Amino acid sequence: MSLPSSIAHYRITAKLGEGGMGEVWRATDTKLGREVAIKVLPERFAADPDRMARFRREAQVLASLNHPNIAAIYGVEERTIVMELVPGDTLAELVARGPVPVAEALPMARQIAEALEAAHEKGIVHRDLKPANVKVTPAGVIKVLDFGLAMAVSAAGSAAGGQADLNTSPTLTVRATQAGMIMGTAAYMSPEQARGMAVDKRSDIWAFGVLLYELLTARPMFSGDTISDTLAAVLRADIDLTALPPDTPPAIRRLLRRCLERDRKRRLPDIGVARLEIDEAAAGVVEFPAPVAAPHARAAFRWWYAPVALVTLASLALAVVHLRETPPQPAPMRFQIPAPEKTDFGNTGMALSPDGRQLAFIASGADGRPMLWVRPLDSVAAHALPGTEGAVFALFWSPDSRFIGFLVGGKVMKIEAAGGPPQTLCE
Repeated sequence: MSLPSSIAHYRITAKLGEGGMGEVWRATDTKLGREVAIKVLPERFAADPDRMARFRREAQVLASLNHPNIAAIYGVEERTIVMELVPGDTLAELVARGPVPVAEALPMARQIAEALEAAHEKGIVHRDLKPANVKVTPAGVIKVLDFGLAMAVSAAGSAAGGQADLNTSPTLTVRATQAGMIMGTAAYMSPEQARGMAVDKRSDIWAFGVLLYELLTARPMFSGDTISDTLAAVLRADIDLTALPPDTPPAIRRLLRRCLERDRKRRLPDIGVARLEIDEAAAGVVEFPAPVAAPHARAAFRWWYAPVALVTLASLALAVVHLRETPPQPAPMRFQIPAPEKTDFGNTGMALSPDGRQLAFIASGADGRPMLWVRPLDSVAAHALPGTEGAVFALFWSPDSRFIGFLVGGKVMKIEAAGGPPQTLCE
């Protein structure tokens, strides 16, 4: 389709893509001087009341969601939606290059879970979650795109399951010719979607499991020569997890099995549970390489390696002779460390400083935003470290107990335990 050179105060610069809901164009906001994405409904559909209603619903849904892992909406102009322009690759482009390592895939999956959790809390179901609708920015931030197929679901509505109202059941076709047809992308549909039944947040949880499997394996969970064959696989094919990489944590294998239960009464009930499972698994997966001595430094002490070995052996002999007695073991100490007021530890783990004087941990406040905290063990109070908002798992200390390392936004960061600006160590 051809577009004018500008829409309102947005200057059109390039076409980005198109889908069932219209075309997406890159544009410049001439008032605010920023790049945006504009989704335009084709003219031939503008007279279609059903399609226009779905288009308006997309605008309303996006406007109600305000989350760092969901692409934002900036405004609506006639039959266009002005959205955040998200740089980077989609997960579909990412997996086309091969499986994503477990240590990289889990932080991505966690951010997707956080985005869905925010939507589900507002009663919004995405209904078309797939790799092509998720982008990862160069900074490692996940953005879930295109809630165009989403529908606000009341708590007492479709959550109960059963047959959907045929007049509101979603559709896969360009124009619904009959009620009760299916909407979404076949390979990522839940079984209830494939049957044209009522949809609730557990349909997104199924799609999340399918997406995570594909992220780790670069293989589709369900496929077929035709849409009908693919839907048949969704409904009947065995859930085979043997293609997962060997280093996939048991907690993630268990999570996938729970997400991919065809009986949604047995399926994982809430995506927040998936986030906690990922935290637990990621804490044991993400590794940080030990410092490596420079080549010239290693060569410099090779000449005295043998004398040191002799001295070590001599010391060991003296220890055997003179230190045979086992020293008395101190009695174990037990104590509790409560979360700071109005916060929650969640499931992110803790890290004790090498000198044994301070405890670092991540806690979430009332807004659900995690932050790094430090508690001196000789104090009854902990203090937050500003600048660490969004920190996730894998806390570690520097050997001198001065700095704390953590992950945020796909980067390894460090910050002084006493406070100060965080510093980036690496991607």
